Amino acid sequence: MPRFPRRAASAALLLTTLLLAACGTTRTPAAAPLTGAQQLVVVTSADWDASEARMQRFERDGNGAWRAVGDAVPVMLGRNGSGWGIGLHPAQAGEPQKREGDGRAPAGVFAIGEAFGYAPTGIGALPYLPMQASHYCIDVPASPLYNRIVDEKDVGAAAVEGSSERMRLDLHNDGDVRYRQGFVIEHNAQGEAGRGSCIFAHLLRRPDETTAGCTAMSDAAMDALLGWLDPARTPRFVLLPDAEYARLQTAWQLPALPR
Repeated sequence: MPRFPRRAASAALLLTTLLLAACGTTRTPAAAPLTGAQQLVVVTSADWDASEARMQRFERDGNGAWRAVGDAVPVMLGRNGSGWGIGLHPAQAGEPQKREGDGRAPAGVFAIGEAFGYAPTGIGALPYLPMQASHYCIDVPASPLYNRIVDEKDVGAAAVEGSSERMRLDLHNDGDVRYRQGFVIEHNAQGEAGRGSCIFAHLLRRPDETTAGCTAMSDAAMDALLGWLDPARTPRFVLLPDAEYARLQTAWQLPALPR
């Protein structure tokens, strides 16, 4: 997953943190990937190739049952739809599988990571790092920093060479607003080469614009999401086509979707 420090750090500390994360022990997904979760962001699409989707928030009530929060809102996915990602869910056989550059959003159950943006401070309770012109997310599969957010000032120019994912899109792409607000979706946490990198929830530039593999939404939807998400409640992000959601609903303890 893309990682970055929760507060400003020295170059040595940042690099040490990144390398330790890259060498961490692989976590074995549980059969019921929502165990312990108290907040849930559910994104569903018509099929594997659909780029348009719906996002609904849920939280557990006092009895442990899921209840919907607010109304469902439209979101946009990858230009080629979605494919199985690497997350908290058991590995799923068959195609499509998420791969680097395939234009698909990763499907499955994922932890929610840090928030990021252009502003000096964020909104809500998620840990936040302001992006600078020197921040990149490394999308080069052969890099030891693959699928990590890094600061070129800390890791050096050679470490970001070849990466196309600049985090201050506004400064590099004529005022691009997409990364003005967003957060990390923790797909491919161990950085398996070629299985997809730099997966975020971020803003839309226009309502019909697809993504390279992220989940994009309106400013209002993002504001509501960031103001609601609470890391103390172990939030999870779920993305599935409708048929897969129905197939896995009981096994994964997924909530019933509002009609």
